[in-house]
Amino acid sequence: MPAPRITVIGGGAVGLASALRILERFPQARLTLLEKEPRVAAHQTGNNSGVMHCGLAYRPGSAKARLAVRGIRQLISFCQEHAIPHDVCGKLVVASREDQVPRLHDLLERGTANGLRGLEILPPERIREFEPHAAGAAALRVPEEGIVDYPAVCETLARLIERRGGRVVLSAGVRRLALRGGEWIAETTQGEFVADYLVACAGLQADRIARMAGEETSIRIVPFRGDYYRLKPEREFLVRNLIYPVADPRFPFLGVHFTRMIRGGIEAGPNAVLSLAREGYSRTALHPRDALDALAFPGLWRFLLRHASMCWSELRRAFSKDLFCRSLQTLVPEVQPEDLEPAGAGIRAQAMTPDGRLVEDFAFLTRRRAVHVLNAPSPAATACLAIGEEVAAQLAAIL
Repeated sequence: MPAPRITVIGGGAVGLASALRILERFPQARLTLLEKEPRVAAHQTGNNSGVMHCGLAYRPGSAKARLAVRGIRQLISFCQEHAIPHDVCGKLVVASREDQVPRLHDLLERGTANGLRGLEILPPERIREFEPHAAGAAALRVPEEGIVDYPAVCETLARLIERRGGRVVLSAGVRRLALRGGEWIAETTQGEFVADYLVACAGLQADRIARMAGEETSIRIVPFRGDYYRLKPEREFLVRNLIYPVADPRFPFLGVHFTRMIRGGIEAGPNAVLSLAREGYSRTALHPRDALDALAFPGLWRFLLRHASMCWSELRRAFSKDLFCRSLQTLVPEVQPEDLEPAGAGIRAQAMTPDGRLVEDFAFLTRRRAVHVLNAPSPAATACLAIGEEVAAQLAAIL
C-alpha cells in the first residue's frame, strides 16, 4: 500500500493531537495540517482558562467521560515528558446552599463511576483547609484536576508533527473542498493541497467545513462567548487554586468560577452569552455571516425559549460587574467589585440540534475518505491526545 496522503484541517489542540496520533499510527503517511491563522491555538484552545478537566460531571459511558479521564492522564504525562508548565493542584466544587449538597453526592457517584481517584465531600470546616477564603454548605474535592499552558502544549505538538515528517502550514484558510477521482482537493489561501484522506478538526467552523466537504449535517455550531475578570494582584490571596460552583442542572454551562492561571494570576468567570461572531472576543463583536447563521437557525430560538430566564440572567451579568461579583461571592464572600479588573474572553463552539438542544457529547462523523470532529467543546483540550487516538482509529477503519 502506498503512503497515504492525509490533510488535517485545524491547528487547535484536537487537530494537532489528531495529526500526531495519526503519524504515530501510520509513520509512513504524508500528512499536512492546515491552520487558517498565523499561529496554532489561536481560538478555543488558546483562549480558555487553562484548566485540565478530569471527567467529573460527564455521563458515565459517554465519549466525554471516557476520553477526559484517559486524556488528562495522557496530557499530564505529555507535559512531564516535554517540560510543559502544568500543576495538578486539585479543585473544589462548592455547594453554597444546603439544597445543593445532594448534587455533590451525584457528582461523587459520577466521578467514581468514571474512574476518578481521591474524591471526597468536605464539611464546611474542612473547606478552608484547601481554600481559606471559600465558604459553603459542603464541597467536593477533586484532587486530579489541574492547570496547564495549552498554547505551549500546541506548540510542542506542532514541533513533534514536523519532527515525524508532517507539515504544519499556517495562514492556510480553507476556501473550498472537493472530492475528485478519489482525491480531496483543498483550495486555501496558501494554494491547493491534494490528499487521499481528509480529517477535519475545525472547532468553531466545524459545521461549515463539513458542509464544504459535502456533508448534510443538521447540527449547527452556535458560538457562546465567555467573559473573564481577574483578581487584582493584591487580592489574589483570596484563591489558592480552582473553586467551582455546583452546576445548575437547568442550564448547560458550569457557572462562573475561580481559576489560578499557570502563568500567574487568578481569573474569574466565564459567563455564557450568545456571540454574534464566531471568532469575536469583545462584547460588541459582530460578524454578519455568523450573526445570520445563528439568528436564522430555529434551534437557537428554541434553546433561548427553553432557557429564557437563565439566558437573560447571563446577559445582564455580562454587562454588570456588580452582578458578576455577586455570583462570585457565593464561592468567596470576601471578593468585592473593586477587586476585579477585566480580563480576556473565550468562545465555545457548541453544536446545537434543530430542536434547540445542545449536543452534549463529542461527535464524530466518518465517511469513506473523511473523518469529521463535529462537536468538541470543553473538555476537548484536556482530552485532545485521547481524542486524537479516537480519530486515528476511525481513520484506520477507512484506510
